[in-house]
Amino acid sequence: MRHTLTPGTAVLLVIAPLMWAGNAVVGRLVHELVPPITLNFLRWLLAFGLLLPLAHGVLRPDSPVWPYWRRYALLGLLGIGTYNALQYLALQTSTPINVTLVGSSMPVWMLAVGALCFGAAVTRQQLVGAALSMAGVLLVLSRGEWSQLLSLRLVPGDVFMLLATVSWAFYSWLLVRTSEPASVRGDWAAFLMAQMVFGLLWSGGFAGAEWALAPSHITWGWPLVAALAFIAIGPAVVAYRCWGIGVQRAGPAIAGFFSNLTPLFAALMSAAFLGEAPRAYHALAFALIVGGIVVSSRR
Repeated sequence: MRHTLTPGTAVLLVIAPLMWAGNAVVGRLVHELVPPITLNFLRWLLAFGLLLPLAHGVLRPDSPVWPYWRRYALLGLLGIGTYNALQYLALQTSTPINVTLVGSSMPVWMLAVGALCFGAAVTRQQLVGAALSMAGVLLVLSRGEWSQLLSLRLVPGDVFMLLATVSWAFYSWLLVRTSEPASVRGDWAAFLMAQMVFGLLWSGGFAGAEWALAPSHITWGWPLVAALAFIAIGPAVVAYRCWGIGVQRAGPAIAGFFSNLTPLFAALMSAAFLGEAPRAYHALAFALIVGGIVVSSRR
């Protein structure tokens, strides 16, 4: 499959990290209201209900997706049952700057997983693009002061986020390693619903284990309801839809660079919530990240 990056594809790949940045901010805001793995399960349960009117045919016994149930079970495990559960779990013990820093290694893992497990070639341009993009992320995380990076300390949450990042890299590569008919792949709602069916089973099992292993409680109220509505519609349905199309068109390696926009958007959102105006280093970081995307996608 030939992968190209067009302006339309770039827009799709920007929408996804924008939604995910909001997901990280909201996940941090409600981390005391609901257990992290339970939050992931509730999020996808609500997203399942929202998508059901568009893709209820997937649940029929004669649905064309069932012959490929092993593939969808794996996609559901990596992209739905594991990734966000680990991210929400990471936010319980790790600081936002550490979680974002670990997550910003996504392009590196995209290239590594592609080369080691899928036989993808890594070009010099991609390596240069990765360096530029990572420099932009580090600039945001250090707030323009590189000395702040020296004070970072690893905690269990950082390990959880590292596992989440690797999981997402495998998920993205599996998206383009398709074996199902075009009629199945062409129906985006059915394609996502098939992943949700298995993802809910995985995330439900993980949430049950969470409640069995430690005392838990949910503080219901409008803040939690509003948070669930947002993360189910934006970061789940909309972002996954945009990311899926973007990965198919541009390829996992190039798409991985767009994930580095997430910490930049998160920093801007945090600044907005805190009443702080964007600073010059935000513009420089944006230029570096976009520069990395442009360099890596040139032919």
